[in-house]
Amino acid sequence: MSSNTQQPLPDASAIPTELLAGIVDSISEGVLSVDSSSRISSFNRAAERLFGVPRSKALGRQLHDVLRTDICENACPLRYTLETGLPISNHAVHVTDAQGQRIPVSISTSLLRDITGETVGAVETFRDLRTEETLRNEIRDHYTFQDIVSKSAKMRQLFEVLPSIAQADTTVLIEGETGTGKELLARAIHALSQRKNRRLVTVNCGALPDSLLESELFGYKAGAFTGANRDKPGKVAAANRGTLFLDEVGEMSPALQLRLLRVLQECVFEPLGSVSPVEADVRFIAATHHDLSQDVDAGCFREDLYYRLTVLPVHLPPLRDRREDIPLLVDHFLDRFSARLGRELEAVSPQVLQLLTSLDYPGNVRELEGILEHACVLCQDRVVQLEHLPASLRRETAASDGGLATLLLQHEAQLVRDALERNGWHREAAARDLGIHKATLFKKIRKLGLELPKTDGRSRTPDARQ
Repeated sequence: MSSNTQQPLPDASAIPTELLAGIVDSISEGVLSVDSSSRISSFNRAAERLFGVPRSKALGRQLHDVLRTDICENACPLRYTLETGLPISNHAVHVTDAQGQRIPVSISTSLLRDITGETVGAVETFRDLRTEETLRNEIRDHYTFQDIVSKSAKMRQLFEVLPSIAQADTTVLIEGETGTGKELLARAIHALSQRKNRRLVTVNCGALPDSLLESELFGYKAGAFTGANRDKPGKVAAANRGTLFLDEVGEMSPALQLRLLRVLQECVFEPLGSVSPVEADVRFIAATHHDLSQDVDAGCFREDLYYRLTVLPVHLPPLRDRREDIPLLVDHFLDRFSARLGRELEAVSPQVLQLLTSLDYPGNVRELEGILEHACVLCQDRVVQLEHLPASLRRETAASDGGLATLLLQHEAQLVRDALERNGWHREAAARDLGIHKATLFKKIRKLGLELPKTDGRSRTPDARQ
């Protein structure tokens, strides 16, 4: 008989109990098993370390008396497997150890059967995720600046100069589309400035008619107009020794632009009905979604005020120009809504993430936040699925792109093409970049119908060889 003949595996029931226990104890993951009555029948050393419970105190006890997880009461994974016969794979939960500490783990379960095929219990393994969670938090912290989340090159460059801008105490103009986070950036500048212990006062110049905006900014004296029975300080006075944020400054009328220019030039203002100027010790930050240079050319905005405001201009790019930030923002908003809703929302499904990274976001970060808030309210599980997204988004996607499947294929093709271009069309390097095997990459190239150069980045072109 050939020496290469495969020998049958031994029957597990023939393995001595002591040897089997030693094998289980050598596993780095926590392992426990229960009988059909949910009493613990085995408990390895890694489980002892993870839960802080000696094996002697775990064996023979009911599972829920030893193991405390955030889903034990309503959706115990082992009970689910015992009742349905279905396994669970890599389900992320938190367990509470003997000292009361919550530990993130990944749980997998499966049935235990005897030699006749009868169910005799179930087994559960626990993978400690503390290191992964720490790394994830470190990465998130690395890409978070004063509650602004980004890893795009443009935003990182902005983060580098922002402390200097904040300390300069000079007027700043923040330009960017609606929803890009201009007010958030203004708060970051104030928090890093020498005025951080004083007030940051916000005025939306586009939300009030001209007459009301003037009194809102500069205040008024008693008797200045009908109904003005007493003095009222304005926002400029309220921001004294602090910061005044003028949102949508491009909506100001020419008359108000002139009054603002005087405050910036002379550091004084006059409340309505007053003849005495008041000193203004205020740092101004303005924001607009307009292109103010075009408004100056069109005669809609004063040129002299424009140059006063643009001493330190800052531009916030739209979300469609920094798509690499979308996964970070998704995690950021999931954490926020988890805390607000009192639930643990851990992730979005790969299909949801692909869809979210493919949108153009005319409403920018604010639009993404709104989509996720809607989804998180509807999601009663831990992972946001496509059905949790706003119905209007799913309808528009289907109508404009021939269905979600088409949209996802288009996005996948773009990801593959981008990886190949980044790596000079080197297939193996692109596969490593994407985190997949090169054979998988070849299959995707064929499935997606991508046309690639004849060279793959390892060889030179025919002309170069001559």
